[in-house]
Amino acid sequence: MAEPARAPAISLNGVTRAFGARPAIVGVRLVVERGEVVLLRGANGAGKSTLLRVVATALSPTYGGGAVLGFDLVEERDEIRRRTDLLTHRTRLYEQLTAAENLRFACALHGADPGAVPAALERVGLAAVADERVGGFSQGMRQRVAIARTMLRRAELLLLDEPYAGLDGHAREVVDQAVLSARDAGRTVVLATHERTREGLATRTVLLEAGRLRPHPVPPARSVVPR
Repeated sequence: MAEPARAPAISLNGVTRAFGARPAIVGVRLVVERGEVVLLRGANGAGKSTLLRVVATALSPTYGGGAVLGFDLVEERDEIRRRTDLLTHRTRLYEQLTAAENLRFACALHGADPGAVPAALERVGLAAVADERVGGFSQGMRQRVAIARTMLRRAELLLLDEPYAGLDGHAREVVDQAVLSARDAGRTVVLATHERTREGLATRTVLLEAGRLRPHPVPPARSVVPR
């Protein structure tokens, strides 16, 4: 099935996801056009992670439906996964492999250029430890490797779930630059965070409270990277 070129990046129609009797997100209706950078803001426990996992097809909706990049959220999950990258606290790295080996393996899986691995590690400040095993890295260093993997893969839709958690100032700038690079390349980004200071990266902000989307004023887009 050919991808509908004009379909929104995300189109959710009344999506609810419950865990047992407890709904994590309720009746979410959301359209994200291609090329947008949307800040998904909300307190811890608001349902941000659940919403991103539904979009990434890691979870199925309990009720409702929708499409991602023109593909049905339930019936065409494999097509969505090929085009979408979800970055969470779980970096999904192989601890027995070095940073460079992890990235080369990701390149082999996703058809990316392995020759770009050294430059990607340089961009995230890990060139000096490229040949060290990830098992000895701190959480912040692992997150940087995962960001480098995202840069290499260049998925059409990038979903970032609280990517700043536990990172120092330099690593936060690395995340900002990854978002800006994706934006400049015309890719779509949804950035979930409780931090208000990141609104300058986004074309618009949506607010999630207790699993429901709320109206939020649209801030003017700025190209300056927040510090």
